[in-house]
Amino acid sequence: MGLNRTAKGIVLVPSLLLGGAFLAAAVWGEAAGDNRNLALGLGGALLAAGLLTQLFPEQQQDPDGAVPDPGPDAARR
Repeated sequence: MGLNRTAKGIVLVPSLLLGGAFLAAAVWGEAAGDNRNLALGLGGALLAAGLLTQLFPEQQQDPDGAVPDPGPDAARR
């Protein structure tokens, strides 16, 4: 089963929202020094992970919407 646009969106939206929330808490919150660095790290990592998921190629489909058969030698790869 290949990657599709819906799965990429399911990963993108929560990671961007949580990453933004962590970054906002680090910048505007009253977090202590150690927690601020943790919030910045988590926020940056979540934002980067969400954006990196968009770089994965999607599986090609035929014009009629069917996914092409990979062939008998696909299992050997």
